[in-house]
Amino acid sequence: MILSQLRRHRGRALALAAGILVAATSFTLLTSTVTTSQARTTDTVRKNARSAYDVLVRPHGSQGAVERADGLVEANFLSGIYGGITLDQYDAIKDMAGVQIAAPVANLGYLMVQGTMRIDVSTFLDPGAPAQMLRIRPTLTAGPNQYRTADQYVYVSRNPIKRPAELPHDSSPEDLLQEDTGHGVYSVCWYYNYNKTDLHIQHSDDGGYEPLEPSFIPEDRREESPFDRDMNAWLTCRTGHEKVAAEVPVSYPVLLSAIDPVAENQLVGLNQAVTSGRVLTDRDKPVWGNKERWSAESSYWKVPVLLNDRTLTAGTLDARVERLQAGDPALLPAKLGSPAAHDFVNGLRGTPVGHATAKIEKGYPEKFAYPPTLSNYWTVGPVDYRRTAHGLVPRPRAGQSPEIWRTNVNRQFVDLVPEENTGTQYRKVTSHPGTFCFGYLTCDHEDYGRTSIPYLVPVGRYDAGELPGFSSLSQVPLETYRSPEVTGADKEARTALHDRPLAPDRNLGGYLTAPPTMLTTLDSIPTLTKSRRQPSLQDKAPVSAIRIRVSGVTGVDPASQARVNAVAGHIRTAFPGLQVDITIGSSPAPQTVALSGINVREYWTAKGVALHILKAVDTKSAVLFVLVLVVCALFLAQAALASVRSRRIEIGTLRCVGWTSSDILRLVLGELAAIGLGAGAAGSLLAYVLGALLGLPDAGAKAALVLPVALLLAVTAGAFPAWRATRLRPLDAIRPPVTAGGRTAPVHSLIGLAARNLLRVRGRTLLGAAGLALGVAAFTVLLALTLAFRGEVAGSLLGNSVVAQARSADYLSVALSLLLGAAGAVDVLVLSQRERAADLAVLRATGWTTRELARLTLYEGILLALLGGLTGAVAGLAAVLAIGRGVLEGHLLTVAGAAGLATLAAITLVSAALAFPIRAHSRIAPAHLLAAD
Repeated sequence: MILSQLRRHRGRALALAAGILVAATSFTLLTSTVTTSQARTTDTVRKNARSAYDVLVRPHGSQGAVERADGLVEANFLSGIYGGITLDQYDAIKDMAGVQIAAPVANLGYLMVQGTMRIDVSTFLDPGAPAQMLRIRPTLTAGPNQYRTADQYVYVSRNPIKRPAELPHDSSPEDLLQEDTGHGVYSVCWYYNYNKTDLHIQHSDDGGYEPLEPSFIPEDRREESPFDRDMNAWLTCRTGHEKVAAEVPVSYPVLLSAIDPVAENQLVGLNQAVTSGRVLTDRDKPVWGNKERWSAESSYWKVPVLLNDRTLTAGTLDARVERLQAGDPALLPAKLGSPAAHDFVNGLRGTPVGHATAKIEKGYPEKFAYPPTLSNYWTVGPVDYRRTAHGLVPRPRAGQSPEIWRTNVNRQFVDLVPEENTGTQYRKVTSHPGTFCFGYLTCDHEDYGRTSIPYLVPVGRYDAGELPGFSSLSQVPLETYRSPEVTGADKEARTALHDRPLAPDRNLGGYLTAPPTMLTTLDSIPTLTKSRRQPSLQDKAPVSAIRIRVSGVTGVDPASQARVNAVAGHIRTAFPGLQVDITIGSSPAPQTVALSGINVREYWTAKGVALHILKAVDTKSAVLFVLVLVVCALFLAQAALASVRSRRIEIGTLRCVGWTSSDILRLVLGELAAIGLGAGAAGSLLAYVLGALLGLPDAGAKAALVLPVALLLAVTAGAFPAWRATRLRPLDAIRPPVTAGGRTAPVHSLIGLAARNLLRVRGRTLLGAAGLALGVAAFTVLLALTLAFRGEVAGSLLGNSVVAQARSADYLSVALSLLLGAAGAVDVLVLSQRERAADLAVLRATGWTTRELARLTLYEGILLALLGGLTGAVAGLAAVLAIGRGVLEGHLLTVAGAAGLATLAAITLVSAALAFPIRAHSRIAPAHLLAAD
């Protein structure tokens, strides 16, 4: 009987089989895609969850307001922390159970290191002139800012210019150069470079004054401003006319920090980045000694340091070169060798002859002629941010006070203060003058109880670019070695930055500060901090941060999470005043910062991203699975219910001839099972081909699942329609499907008649609208959940990578939900049109044209689709709102608009599908339709 029914109703069986085929194949492939996407996402997260360190410990109060509110760690967080954790606290944390590596960083301060930048001017020289002068007018570009810097000068003569032979080479000032003209010997560079203020020295005998002679006595600059550009002007004196460069003294702020060499090697592999000399070891300690050529027989502290090969600050000089009208060349040596040289040179007129450029970082010294000292060092505070709708806005501060640049020697100013320090200030700069008791182990008088200023002796150099890399998706700030990555956030910003990342400049109070360029050992800290005139926090608690790797951590699995949480909990319990952040599973998160009139993008660190992503992935995958299953099952139930409804007369007739309810149930379920088996067999082959084309792993195993899925869906989805079939009575075979109308009312338009027809057959209308409502509602829910998922996990590099991987599965889920729902509605509409064939035939027999009937059917389809679409959109939005948890936050208009577009798509699809039954019925004569009825 079942096979006979299937042969007799081949069209209906094939249509239902096609529906089962599409639903089962789509469900299997889609869930496989979702599962594969979930597995890939989880694998990506787990592979990139481990960063350089798992826990970050900072002093109390080091976490800013934005960090606390948003769960972020500032990219430049270490730059504003100078002490706050004691060495005893570090020792205790290092010895805690579960701590594999505890690597401290103790920022001490910035010192000024002087170098010489060369600006080649060879092409601007007059080869025929016996002596000549050039002026260089530079403009410094540092990031988006420009600074007019000091004029620089070059004097070139055919006469020999050299150091005095009577002075030892290693004790002569750099610019004590003398020119022998044959009529006299003149110190041609010294007066301009060392007597800019034209001050005099006082005779100790009679109290009179005389011009300052070339000597080692420094010029008195107490009344001058360190920001006066002219104080940084320099005169280069050279012999020859071929290769000549202006040698401009420049200063570089260099951050000195102390580390534990053993822990640092274990944490980041510092020993692998050494380019010359050797790495620091735990045996490197300060040494008290003397009898070095540069110590002048005095005793001193010698502190070992490891130098970075790079200055880590950047800027470009663009200079206009002028040839000066210096008058008679023969008179130049005498004019330059007199105390009036400064005013003479500055007053010369010049003729522009070209431009020259130079990178400011090129002047950073490759080696030191004399070990640098810590006469002064400076510390800087953190940046204060406020969050706005457009991003982060750092609060500017008042300009620097010149007083922070005074030294401890007779209240003089530091030489060569970088021009960038006149720019916008975002950080508080604090000066820490050194003691004035060279050669004494313990100071007396105003520096009583302190120690003498140490010398810094390099033991080697390293290149931070050679450090072993960590995953770019899970980087945490490594400010000990790298500056934060800051780029233009829009076209205007990228243009202002010349399409280059923003790098730290030499402004101590600027937005970005350079990471440490000198490293020393923890044992050196007391020698450095106790050489300051005023005690500070660094004396008692010098450590700025501790980076911790936890033993036994392999990723973000529960066991690893428990180990990290245990270590963090122990630290919080032992030292409740410290700021403890868990950084495992963190990822860089781009932040927009409004800086100096431009918007830049800076990567802060979002904590716990990996754990959040894994949870969101599991939730989203479960929701997708359930919704796709519901859509497929209800699609088949719709098709089966429509098929049973179209067989009312047949089933009623069977009941008339004695068939029982159980017989009808077995007949309907048997037919559905047979159709499901056939559709499943065809779907297995189709699924295998599609799986191979889509690149799904294990395509054969997943294709084999289509057959049982198809059978299960067919039987499950057909259970309710089969039960409905058993409820049909023998009289239903002759009862018309159209509900009897009540009080009649005139209808004046085709649209009105279409609406009246839909109301007369409420069952068919509700059944048809239900398919579209289901599709649009599922589409709306899936789209909202997809957008919410991306909103939850996006915003970090790891989250963005996950979203990119999951995008195809998300789109496939959303599209399939709409297509299956619309397909179910179209199936019901087609069957309903067949059910009402006799009604349409009557209208045609009474004079209605084929065009009018087509418009009537089309209007019914549009109204039906509009009803289903709007109902589904409202139901979908209501479901999303019921889910709650801010799913629609920021996406309400997007989801509502998409629901509206889904409704329009459903109307379009229904209208197009109705063209086929309309055309088919228009070709059948009304007499044939009425005879069949």
